[in-house]
Amino acid sequence: MPKSQSVGSILLVVVLVTLLVLSIAVGAVMWTDLGPVEMSAHGITAMTFGIVASLGVGIGLMLLVFYSSRRGYDDRAG
Repeated sequence: MPKSQSVGSILLVVVLVTLLVLSIAVGAVMWTDLGPVEMSAHGITAMTFGIVASLGVGIGLMLLVFYSSRRGYDDRAG
């Protein structure tokens, strides 16, 4: 592996780990500063619907990717 590619890879890992640590720190600070919060039944319903819809879209798109790949549709596009 060339030296410049190795330095670039190390730099990428350092930047990504730094972003991960910062996001965890911000999340921890927000979590503790928020304090006790009560959510109404409407909020719980909306959050549940959002989670199910997000999972449905993600799973559906991944199924389409695998279906397309196995049927050979991706080969014709290349």
